[in-house]
Amino acid sequence: MITTEEPEVLSADAADQAIVTARRVRKVYRSGTEVEALRGVDFEVGRGEMVAVVGPSGSGKTTLLNCLSGLERIDGGQILVDGSDMEKLSDNARTGYRARHMGFVFQAFNLLPVLTAVENVEIPLLLLGQRPRPAREQAMAMLETLGLADRAKHRPDMLSGGEQQRVAVARALVHQPAIVWADEPTGNLDTEGTEVVVELLVRLNKEGQTMVLVTHNPAVAGRAQRTVRMRDGRIEAPPPPARSTGPTS
Repeated sequence: MITTEEPEVLSADAADQAIVTARRVRKVYRSGTEVEALRGVDFEVGRGEMVAVVGPSGSGKTTLLNCLSGLERIDGGQILVDGSDMEKLSDNARTGYRARHMGFVFQAFNLLPVLTAVENVEIPLLLLGQRPRPAREQAMAMLETLGLADRAKHRPDMLSGGEQQRVAVARALVHQPAIVWADEPTGNLDTEGTEVVVELLVRLNKEGQTMVLVTHNPAVAGRAQRTVRMRDGRIEAPPPPARSTGPTS
């Protein structure tokens, strides 16, 4: 069971502005030489929004996701998630906050190979202290929602890539997180598997789930409500709208 101190929470008015607010975020990696991976990034995500972060390799996309979700500490700036200041939390509190309020979907699925699909899905609930029987029932209900009830007792090596990723999505959603972070969620899937997972993410977003996803796939990014482009550790300004020249005579 995860038991941690409660994070500092902002006022209701401040928390309602955006579920994620990042201001002037800097991240520096130090391994002999310093590499500034994030250079004063400003970023916001509205509640219920689906945002795609795109850009070339090394642009800082995954680093941004890791910092926003509290997986990595930052070297400057501020990150608020659902009204909580992530940098003011201890490591234990950040871990507990992620467990309660966030879901994660990774390119490599990250399913435990010795567990069945339903056992993988119920892990977040058990970590939060839920009793085994209701945790199993809730995990089964989530698999059924995602069309995987008949695969519940299959281990990952008995599932297709698309099915494994749907199990990973079920695990990310089973505890009803405030936000889901997805890092290249279709990177290891074929065209058919990609379409199935993207349609699932879009449907869940339409039902109100907030999502931030990192992707190299323009077709995947195009299904999000908004696309943010990164380059060299910065968010690029969107291009200006095309100017209308009006009717010609």
